[in-house]
Parts: sequence; structure tokens; C-alpha cells
Amino acid sequence: MSTMPKRMLLNAFSMNCVSHIQQGLWVRDDTRQLEYTQIDPWVELAHILEKGCFDALFLADVVGVYDTYKGGPETSIIEGMQIPSNDPSLLVSSMAHATKNLGFAYTSSIYQAHPFTFARQMSTLDHLTRGRIAWNIVTTYLSNAALNYGLGGLPPHDERYDLADEYLEVTYKLWEGSWEDDAVLSDTVRGIYADPSKIHQINHTGKHYHVAGPHLSEPSPQRTPLLFQAGSSTRGRSFAAKHAECIFISESKDSLQGESNVINDIRSQAKQLGRRPEDILFFQGISPVVGGTEAEAMSKASDYIDQFSTEGSLAHLSGGIGIDMGVVDLDQRLDTIDPQSMRGFIKSLIESAPDKKRTFRDLIRNRMAGQFLTGTPEQIADALEEWQQRGVDGFNIVYSVTPGTFVDFIDGVVPVLQSRGLVQREYSPGPLRQKLFGAPKLPDRHIGASYRQLT
Repeated sequence: MSTMPKRMLLNAFSMNCVSHIQQGLWVRDDTRQLEYTQIDPWVELAHILEKGCFDALFLADVVGVYDTYKGGPETSIIEGMQIPSNDPSLLVSSMAHATKNLGFAYTSSIYQAHPFTFARQMSTLDHLTRGRIAWNIVTTYLSNAALNYGLGGLPPHDERYDLADEYLEVTYKLWEGSWEDDAVLSDTVRGIYADPSKIHQINHTGKHYHVAGPHLSEPSPQRTPLLFQAGSSTRGRSFAAKHAECIFISESKDSLQGESNVINDIRSQAKQLGRRPEDILFFQGISPVVGGTEAEAMSKASDYIDQFSTEGSLAHLSGGIGIDMGVVDLDQRLDTIDPQSMRGFIKSLIESAPDKKRTFRDLIRNRMAGQFLTGTPEQIADALEEWQQRGVDGFNIVYSVTPGTFVDFIDGVVPVLQSRGLVQREYSPGPLRQKLFGAPKLPDRHIGASYRQLT
């Protein structure tokens, strides 16, 4: 007896800025990146994604400038590399109004809004979208972001996660525990909107926050938004095992083979906390380049690489790893560089290159822009199936040009995946969490559910 294949989940990955991941391509005529400040391209994108039965649009965000490369922000500014960038949350209402089923996940740092304020914003969006909102929880890694919020510098890595734990505790209390399910009466005969005996202060007193409550928003369709997270460090993994429902990863296929890979590790930790392995879904980031033929796809990828900005990518990379890549002579041949004298990340890059006659600039260009998943729709579908067989539940699709990358994927790859029974042809009903997990609210075994009874 054959079993139905597991459904493959699809998110589009974007950001409310000029240049997101594939740096330098904003100069092309076939992309709408320069129109990021206008609402029309975003509504168009939402329509395209819903037509393609995507599960969600995942919006990245940062609250600081990448200023590590060459000791300042100038390269990032010149390249439009995630600066300027606008608030992603303000795009959601318009896109939700133009769609019926597409979910919307957006990034918000624990430093950029007080948990009381953020909880109300999220509840509002969950109401307005009828339960299609998700939160990507981040602890911030840019030093400039910490300076923007008066922290005097970026707190130590693990301390940021300690703060995140308390931040989540406050929001759980507001979303899950402040209003009982039957608090809202809407009684027009007696003129009673809500029962005050069923609305509670949370009286949170912690190391970082003191919040009396009650939550100002009535219960929304999901109460707690669907929870995304992307930390891969040891502390990040334990945080994910405790809180996350969806995790964004960027792994090689080989790295997912061993028993100790990130998927198995986090699911094992989650099980120890009383959760189930299926309570957490993993989304691999990919950059598809789709062509009608393999040659067409390769030509398109080559065209992208020709216009790829090494400088923009190095500014992005330097900020992400906290190392100034500007200290490396990019035009030096690899066979003349002593990798032992380099920092660990740069050393590993050099040692991974089979062709030592190329320059460091060639290596960076190939590593940053050369991570394309290139081929025909069938070849792309085959690769995604292989990822799925290694434990990945879905994919965050990274664009090179927008909306063109998504259009090519939806017109070419999605029908192939649908014919294989892997991708949905229509949406199931209900809020985003229900579409992915079968129920609109957090399961009782999730830590957030433990705050439902405050009385």
C-alpha cells in the first residue's frame, strides 16, 4: 500500500529594501527592487505567491547598518545593501487585504519594541489577516543596531538569548493568559462587550521587564503568532527547541547526513522538553535559477554572476560574521596566500577552493553568488525532493530578481512538484498555524501554552 508523500512547504524570502541577499542585481531592468517603497510591487508579489499556492511570504529585517567592512557603512550605502530599508510589518495589511490564504512572516528584534507594544501590534495583525501572521524571532547581531537602541554595544551572545526568553515569557502571558476564551460577549442587549472577570493582569516582574497588563487586544485567531527562528549556535538551538515552530536553515546537503545535524539536534532537544519532532518544521534557503532548458538556466545564472557585486556581498558577509573582510587583498591569487595566517572563516574559504590559481575575489564571487540551484523545472524539483528526503520540510525561496525569480519558480517548478503530489494545489482552511500544523493555537505541550491559566 503506497503512502502519500509528505507535503513540501514553500515560502518566498524578501526584504523591504533595495538589495537583500543577491547583491548588485538591483541595477537590472527586469527587477522591481528600486520600487520597494511603493505598495504596488508588494501587492503584485502577494498575488503571484498566492497563485502559486505558497504558504507564506517571509520578510527579513535589520535595525542597524552593516558597518564592519572597511571599518564603516560606506560600502553598504553605496550598494544599497539592506540600507535604506523600511519596516516590513507595515506591508502586511495591504498584502493581506489583497489575498485570502497567503501567510506573512516578518522579522522583529527583541530590542526594537517593548514586548507589551509588540504583542499588541502582532495581535492587531493577526486579527486583520484572520490569523495569517508569523513572527521571526531575532536577537540582533549588528553592533550598530545595539547602538541605535542605546545599549552602548552588542550584549554578549548568550545574554541576548536570555533576554529573548523573558521577552517571549511576557508576550506569551499577554497573548495566551490575559484574556480567557469566553471573555468577549458582544452582548448588544445588555450592553456588555466583555466580562472583566475573565480579563487578567499578567503582573510580570522579571530581570528585564515589568509589565502589569492586561493585554489591550482581545484574543486573535491564533493568539500567539506562528513562531519562526533562525539561530544555529548552541544557545540558538536550545532556544529554538523551546520556542520555535518553524526554523530557517542554510545547510549543505552533506551537513544533513550525520546523526548530529541541526535538524536532529533541535528535534531531540525539543523532545526532551516534552514536545514532538513534528512540532518543528525546517525551511532550507535556496536560490533557484530556472530555465526551459539546462543551457538556458546556466546562461541566466552566468548573467547574474556577471552583474553580482562582490563589494556588496563582502559588506553583507563582514557584518554577519563580525570580521572585516576588507583586510584581505581580493585580487591576490589563492596559491600565494598562507591560510594559516588568516582568521578561521577566511581560512576555511581558501582551503575549500579546489582551484588555487584563482583570486580571492573569484572565490568570494563563486561562493556568494554561485550557490544558485540552477536547472530545468524537473532538475530543480529533483533537488528539492532530495533535500526533503534529508529531513527538510520546506524552502525559503531567495530571489535574484523580483518578482521574476518567483514567477519562474511558480510557472516552472511548482507544476512539477504538484504533479508529484508534493505541493498543494489549493489551500486548506483556517489560520496559518492550522494550515501547517492542523490546529490554529499553540499545542498544550508548547511552553507558551503554560501561561494560559493565570488565575
